Amino acid sequence: MAVIGLIAGSGPLPLEVATAVRERGRGLSVAAIEDNADPSLEGVSGATVAWFNAGQLDALIGFLREAGAREVLLAGAVSKRRILRDPGALRPDARALALLARLSSGRARGDDAILRALAGELEDEGMRVVESTAYLEDRMTPEGRIAGPEPSPEVLADARLGLRVIESLGALDVGQAALVHDGVVLAVEAVEGTDETIRRGSRYGRGAVLVKAAKPGQDMRFDVPVIGPATLELAAECGLAAVALEASRTLILQRERSRAAAEREGVTLLGIRP
Repeated sequence: MAVIGLIAGSGPLPLEVATAVRERGRGLSVAAIEDNADPSLEGVSGATVAWFNAGQLDALIGFLREAGAREVLLAGAVSKRRILRDPGALRPDARALALLARLSSGRARGDDAILRALAGELEDEGMRVVESTAYLEDRMTPEGRIAGPEPSPEVLADARLGLRVIESLGALDVGQAALVHDGVVLAVEAVEGTDETIRRGSRYGRGAVLVKAAKPGQDMRFDVPVIGPATLELAAECGLAAVALEASRTLILQRERSRAAAEREGVTLLGIRP
């Protein structure tokens, strides 16, 4: 049976990917990043899970190679906040140091550059890096209202503004989310992540719209924007009117639970196009 490799970072996406791969009957070997990946990955039936420090690049690639993985998916982020607070938490091996040195000598040093460099290392070992959404077609965001109240013209206008903001800042590798209310940008996602962006921006008034979208030129092999039930529950707690997602280029995890949360909390969930 063909084995799929999964490099699992933080958030709910890696578990969703792992479950979907196993539902297809494919073998699965998971390289889970310590202090980031969900321990629930250990409970995915039939999956082999090994844990690595984010800097153990050679050992991680060796694990996937020995597992016989020919396709690899990258899902979830590695928390930059923890590394910034405690640089010693990252213990790079010689291979990781060489990769970082190559990046530091060039102009591209953001998240996308690091992920593309990692993909290059994997492909040099004969492993093809495929889109993290390859097994999640049914979770991609459709266009139009998905759940909750019909969006007002004001909500749609704020959603369109949020898309323009993300398109403008995304080219600088800043973030994938913005909070907008009545034509005013309340917050833009940076290193803190979407949840903290919601909390920070919602202090300036209720009724805002959270917008999530892929960055221009987004490499869909990794770092695809996602939301799930917890995002919608936090949106309601912080008084948001709507969560607007770029159609076809974002993911809704635990689709039925997310729809139910939007209906229960009275938050509009919709997919929009630029």
